[in-house]
Amino acid sequence: MTGKKGTSKAAAAPLKASPPPATTVEPARASSPAKATARQQRLHFRTENLKSSYCNMANVTSTREEVVLNFGVNQNWDQPADPTRELEVDIQHRVILSPFAARRLSDALAQLMRDYEQRYGKLA
Repeated sequence: MTGKKGTSKAAAAPLKASPPPATTVEPARASSPAKATARQQRLHFRTENLKSSYCNMANVTSTREEVVLNFGVNQNWDQPADPTRELEVDIQHRVILSPFAARRLSDALAQLMRDYEQRYGKLA
């Protein structure tokens, strides 16, 4: 039995019953650069199908299962306010996210705005 403990098969068995690495001592052992690099996942953004467009209007709604982001262009932004006239906005893009992805987007945007305002000053 002592010989089996040193084998990878015997070492892998206890990990199946243990919590995910994020809640175990694994992150602390990853302090060496070799282990940290081995655990990082590389991300490659493919841009062959990327389309860029300008939007000056955003609208958000949600249900329990999803968050919906609508992006569009308000071409009436420079017109004087007239409460009797209906403004028309051209909705061009709709992005539907899970609430978890929406939270990550919210956190990323909040950090982006903190960095922006630190560089360029507070927005009114």
